[in-house]
Amino acid sequence: MSIRTVFMDFGGVLMRTDDMGPRARQAERLGMTTRELEKVFFESESSFRASTGEIPEEAHWQAVAESLGASQPEATRIKDEFFSGDRADRVLIDFLRSLRPERKVGLISNAWSGLRAFITGQKFEDVFDEMIISAEVGIMKPDARIYQLALKKLDAQPTESVFVDDVLINVEAARSVGMSGIHFTQPEKALEELKQLLRNHR
Repeated sequence: MSIRTVFMDFGGVLMRTDDMGPRARQAERLGMTTRELEKVFFESESSFRASTGEIPEEAHWQAVAESLGASQPEATRIKDEFFSGDRADRVLIDFLRSLRPERKVGLISNAWSGLRAFITGQKFEDVFDEMIISAEVGIMKPDARIYQLALKKLDAQPTESVFVDDVLINVEAARSVGMSGIHFTQPEKALEELKQLLRNHR
């Protein structure tokens, strides 16, 4: 069976924190551990509500500011510094771009409402035939419905699709609906695994 469609996660895969220094320095100034600060950003109630589209991303950052006892301008500076060590994987992005139009490429991401504009600003929106963003569709991985929606959007068969994610439960959920899955742990290893899968399923 050919692999005709490649689905990718965003955070932790296409965009990764290559330099933890900014987060660590910021957390120290706030009297927190890096992990505690990450929880405020990613695991708070407002983050979950923003990820399901219940509130806009801006409301999440307002909640972050309140949680940290910071003013809105201070919270904006904190956000900018927090993400300043993140880098897009241009090698992986260029590889995905090279797959089209022979194969379709889709994004499946648990993310806030600003992700689409961010990707456009980074100038790699052309990589994707469709971007399935949890805040826009109201469903988060590992809910099977988000994979089924992604397949429907790209008119793809699960047995002809592969999904790459750094969170194992999300990969397992994709496999549960019939897709192939690659657990992203190391960039070079995951890219080679994807290339090998595509070579074996032309």
